[in-house]
Amino acid sequence: MVGSDYYETLEINRHATHAEIKQAYRRLALKFHPSSNKETGSAERFSQLAEAYDVLSDPQRKATYDKFGEEGLKGGIPPEFGTTGAWSSKYVYHGNPEKTFRQFFGGNNPFADFYTNDEPLQFGGLKPGVVKTQDSHIERDLHLSLDDLFHGCTKKIKISRRVMNEDGYTSSIKDKILTIDVKPGWKEGTRIIFPKEGDQGPNSIPADIVFIVRQKSHPLFVRQLSDLIYKVQISLEMALTGFSVDVETLDGRLLSIPINDIVHPAYKKVVSGEGMPLSQDPSQRGNLIITFDIQFPEKLSAERKHLIKQALTFK
Repeated sequence: MVGSDYYETLEINRHATHAEIKQAYRRLALKFHPSSNKETGSAERFSQLAEAYDVLSDPQRKATYDKFGEEGLKGGIPPEFGTTGAWSSKYVYHGNPEKTFRQFFGGNNPFADFYTNDEPLQFGGLKPGVVKTQDSHIERDLHLSLDDLFHGCTKKIKISRRVMNEDGYTSSIKDKILTIDVKPGWKEGTRIIFPKEGDQGPNSIPADIVFIVRQKSHPLFVRQLSDLIYKVQISLEMALTGFSVDVETLDGRLLSIPINDIVHPAYKKVVSGEGMPLSQDPSQRGNLIITFDIQFPEKLSAERKHLIKQALTFK
């Protein structure tokens, strides 16, 4: 592959991440695999892709290639440059693109890239004496609004995964819809596990797919476990003389809450049973906690100060 640019071969830029390198190889290797692409030049393209991936997926080889180019990679670099972790010996590709292909799809889990492709894959069957191990679980964030977590909802997520065909040797990429029934009261970090829904392979057990709840911010409420925090801005006059707070709840009701106490900076008004549902028993709810931001006047005239002193002098 003399004179070629590995990045151009994989159709990526030089700042591509490891995941983007994997995704590019997966997409192009499936497209140009000789078993499914009979066009002239596809076998050579398939081989070029394998060599490019073999270099760019290895941090040391990639570091050498990025700094010294193909000439430095294959010709070796002076020892004084080898202390940075770069590959200092001469690189020679093993010349077997099918080996690279099988290592990629047999050992790693390309599901992590969520790439969809309908091209068939070719694999050898499970070798005698090989013990199947399960691929590492795959984590994905599930972003939900506070309203979703208050009321509960259903989310349908489309995934693409590799499925073994009936012959046990070949596989195809197929879509599947995973349904998540979000329960009222679920918290940030709740994990929803779909066992063995990752890519299937002849030599491995499919990975579990794990979705992790991530709560979106809300314009009015801040959640603390099962409680909802609602902050109100009030004047000093209101803090000393009393007032009412109107709060529209997540289920559309309007609460009018009288505040008859003197409100000091650490004061909180707790309204029982108006917080988030408890996931273990949605009929039970946390509390609504109202906090206050007291706005003090920037200046007072002498007359006003005198009046305030008189009002606050208790005899």
